[in-house]
Amino acid sequence: MDTISAKVSELERKWFVADADGKVLGRFASEVAKILRGKHKPIYTAHVDTGDHVVIINAEKIKVTGNNKLEEKFYARFSGYPGGLKKRPLKRVLETQPTYVLQHAIKGMLPKNRLGRKMLKKVRIYAGSDHPHESQGPESIDLA
Repeated sequence: MDTISAKVSELERKWFVADADGKVLGRFASEVAKILRGKHKPIYTAHVDTGDHVVIINAEKIKVTGNNKLEEKFYARFSGYPGGLKKRPLKRVLETQPTYVLQHAIKGMLPKNRLGRKMLKKVRIYAGSDHPHESQGPESIDLA
């Protein structure tokens, strides 16, 4: 029996809508990453982008667990200059950029190469419950 390798011409990509309201950040992000990679399909091939598109709504209502993680978890940027490290706590990032938190978590769960960057382009994250992708006919999916 030969191993089946997926070809890009044979792929059919679906669209899914996932509601992040009340979901735990890491568990939700890992399920989304699994769909983006295509691991939920029987034709999964590691070196081919076999994943589907995911639209995430209500990103502002995501939960985090743990003792005081809203205050203790930081997102850092570095300008490259001495003293140029800027840290922002998770609570402040959720208030100002709720979509960044989810995108950052999903990006960390994808491959760190050009294939992973291609997969990340298939996720669309919205803070509220409205999204402009109704014409693609997305299916509702319950994750985590």
